[in-house]
Amino acid sequence: MYPEFEQRPLIVESEIGTRIKAFRSNRGLTLEQLAERVGLTKGYLSKVEKSKKSPPVSTLGVISRALGVTISALLGEETTSVPLCLVKKGERTLISRSGNAFGYSYEALAYKFPNKKMEPFILTLPATPKKRTWYRHTGEEILFVFEGTMKFYHNNQEYIVERGDCVYFDSSFPHFGESMDNKSVKCFMVIYNQNGL
Repeated sequence: MYPEFEQRPLIVESEIGTRIKAFRSNRGLTLEQLAERVGLTKGYLSKVEKSKKSPPVSTLGVISRALGVTISALLGEETTSVPLCLVKKGERTLISRSGNAFGYSYEALAYKFPNKKMEPFILTLPATPKKRTWYRHTGEEILFVFEGTMKFYHNNQEYIVERGDCVYFDSSFPHFGESMDNKSVKCFMVIYNQNGL
């Protein structure tokens, strides 16, 4: 999709499921109990843990909060305490979803800073949307489009978000975005949960 991705470190998606299972087990939770907490089915969570399903970052946020950890912890990012982190362009880690039903990718922008209150990413929506999935989770989000045009849905309202536009929204309402005009969309995205990630 983008040549510069080839030189960037990748987050191994199969390890995300393994970490979720480990955190769940360490907290003495069954799949059913975690499913109840996050509002997902036991079958879906089982597939996530076995790396047969790759959840979007917003779903990882819901799972991480239920487990009492950060999204960064599920992604296997550094845990050493630091007062500042600098992630150079070529160091951004990539979570690619081009091979599954969603078809999008995320680049983690601050993976070196542990226990973040905000989770910043570059989100790339595919040129042709593969699947519409509504998201809903506690907290707030920012989406700033810097390439392409996105159709964004929030709480039964539809918005056209063009290059240079920014949406800030309550993510507890159902929402999702998709590209328009058969062109991919790149956004700067920040997920924030005021109750702690």
